[in-house]
Amino acid sequence: MTQSQPSSADAQGRRTPADYQAQLDEKRDRLTQLFAPFNPPALELHTSPAEHYRMRAEFRIWHEGDDLFHCMYAPATKEIIRVDSFPTASLLINRLMPVLLAGLRPHPVLRKKLFQIDYLSTQSGQICVSLLYHRKLENEWQPAAEALQADLRAKGFELQMIGRAHKQKICLGDDFVIERLTVQGRELVYKQVENSFTQPNAAINEQMLGWALDVTKESEGDLLELYCGNGNFSIALAQNFRKVLATEIAKPSVDSAQFNISANGVDNLIILRMSAEEFTMAMRGEREFNRLKGVDLRAYQCNTIFVDPPRAGLDDATVKLVQDYDNILYISCNPETLQTNMAVLGETHEIARFALFDQFPWTHHMEAGVYLKRKGG
Repeated sequence: MTQSQPSSADAQGRRTPADYQAQLDEKRDRLTQLFAPFNPPALELHTSPAEHYRMRAEFRIWHEGDDLFHCMYAPATKEIIRVDSFPTASLLINRLMPVLLAGLRPHPVLRKKLFQIDYLSTQSGQICVSLLYHRKLENEWQPAAEALQADLRAKGFELQMIGRAHKQKICLGDDFVIERLTVQGRELVYKQVENSFTQPNAAINEQMLGWALDVTKESEGDLLELYCGNGNFSIALAQNFRKVLATEIAKPSVDSAQFNISANGVDNLIILRMSAEEFTMAMRGEREFNRLKGVDLRAYQCNTIFVDPPRAGLDDATVKLVQDYDNILYISCNPETLQTNMAVLGETHEIARFALFDQFPWTHHMEAGVYLKRKGG
């Protein structure tokens, strides 16, 4: 049994270009209606590949005797759906899936209580595989896993492998991959760490970065970014600003950002390990932070702010902070919370650019982008 396909398909069960356009049109109409009260300009549509667009995938593992296979659970029926191929995931993940299982089957020490496999792939050809277990990984696990990794590398996979169990993480080499994105003709290099957030759709990520560069191409002064992650946007945007100050709370993401700053030769970007809420308190003088020692916030002339918050959107205090900036670049994975934030931001700013990024084709999820300018500015 393979993963079931949506009902919208041709006679052979394949999705068609017309199907893709229909789902994109529905999202366009929904987003346009959602933001109609703010009188935005024409919506800019950014399309995704219809297949093999997702660079990450997680599968549960089902065991039948000495056999095992990838599976998913149907949310409504709890049915176990065997997954032999997964058109949503990258071609690299699809190539590796059957080869990895074939390598696991002969080894009880690698199969025993394996309950999940996570894949993190790249356009550059590198891939990281995490094997998750419901048991402690004993000494015999590592040599067996190393032999499997060597065999997979001999088969042409540029692979990193990790074993995970309760309070255990065994890395057979690195716990990251190096991604290479092409944005407006320029190659950008990104370290992406296993079990840390990265943009799931590389093709759309390239388009989002290109759009962000385009809307800020005539910017003056400095840029402040909140929730910078591994520096995905701030590294690309640095070329459009005199200086960039960015914040991120997760230590693995901060470490990756520092690596990426060096790898891309960016010399005008500083990353602070702080949450958006903490930075808001620091900017307002409500609290002092040791992490800001040596950083003169007054030396920055930030008239543009960039935010790419979690699905919950911006908290009330941060919305007020964001309002202090003449230009606001806001990327949102949840247009409903963006709309809620716009109810406040719209009092002082208007939408100059408006975009839909089809980050998650074939689902109801949308990624939206707005570039706001101060009214009367």
